[in-house]
Amino acid sequence: MTDEFLLLNPGPVPLSEPVRTAMDAPMVSHRSAEFEETYARAQNGLETVFTQSTLDGSASGSGTPLILNGTATMGMEMAVANLTDETSEVVALVNGKFGRRFKRIAGRHASVTPVEVEWGDSFDMAAVSEAITDETDLVTMVHNETSTGLLNPVAEVGEIAAEHDALFVVDGVTSIGGDVFKIDAWNVDVAITDAQKALGAPPGVSALFVTERAVGAIDGDSAPFYQDLDWHLRKASDNQTPFTSAVPLFRALAVALSEIADEGMETRIRRHRRQSRAFRAAFDAFGLESFPNVQGPTELSNTLTAISLPGPIAEDPDAFFDAIADRNVSISGGQAHLGGDIFRVSNMGKLADEQIQRGVRAIGEALNECGFDCSVEQGLSAATETLESEPATTA
Repeated sequence: MTDEFLLLNPGPVPLSEPVRTAMDAPMVSHRSAEFEETYARAQNGLETVFTQSTLDGSASGSGTPLILNGTATMGMEMAVANLTDETSEVVALVNGKFGRRFKRIAGRHASVTPVEVEWGDSFDMAAVSEAITDETDLVTMVHNETSTGLLNPVAEVGEIAAEHDALFVVDGVTSIGGDVFKIDAWNVDVAITDAQKALGAPPGVSALFVTERAVGAIDGDSAPFYQDLDWHLRKASDNQTPFTSAVPLFRALAVALSEIADEGMETRIRRHRRQSRAFRAAFDAFGLESFPNVQGPTELSNTLTAISLPGPIAEDPDAFFDAIADRNVSISGGQAHLGGDIFRVSNMGKLADEQIQRGVRAIGEALNECGFDCSVEQGLSAATETLESEPATTA
């Protein structure tokens, strides 16, 4: 086997050489001026990503980005724990694993009214509108539901939340850094993302963006000690975190964010969208079916693709994933009850078009090897045609 390992899981994603190298520098104190400079670079990069994730270069959002010593689940709980108490009502939207996680987190801190549909189905906006009332204090939602490949309608839900003066907290873990995200226009009060996804950094740190409206509603004393948002905001003003920082991970994040700035958000978003279309075109040419059910304002994800396993493959999904691994490529299966029903492939981060094509070939060959007849060349041609519809912008 001569091909380099290709990671196409929906996080962690491949890291560039400069990002990897950043973690090898000599250790410094997390209270040193050198670390503060690293924090400042990362925070400035995050502000650009959070507020300029548009296709026209416009800015959307004013507030404070925070870097957290923990993955995005910490950020999800931090937002809920600081903005609610046991008397609060949270409306939690659930159509996949991470929406369910948000609901479970909220249930530990407040009273929860769920709006739930089958994983992979689109939300009934009439049901959402009925659930969010003047009694609602906070609404939680996942923008890009990684477990099912759906891009949920944050703009429409944000409008409903704003009509009832409810705070709106959004998991943008697999969209921010790879797709459009508009904090002001979508009435988002707190946005959450993770280093290991579209930002192209290693796992272990994440980020929040806290708007001024959310700051006014924070009660840090009600939150877990480690997640006191007031404390985090105070320390961030000095380019610090309240507790010991994961210095190598902060360095890597700062470099990854500088790479995003070099590429430009508009270019990066268009690349992610083009590469996701290439995957879908290839899988359609293979004769595969998309898993999620897209209706209303809901769309397909632009950073990962979820595909139903065809009959022969579903009979022995482990053989299929093993066949892909034999080609030194890694993709993901379904989570929870979707295990054995779907596969998921990511285009997050800084993938070259050639890596998308290699992923298509590996999946096509594995399908044939495991009993599903498809034309690998037709799939590759469909992917290549899509990739060439716009000029490549990364290598």
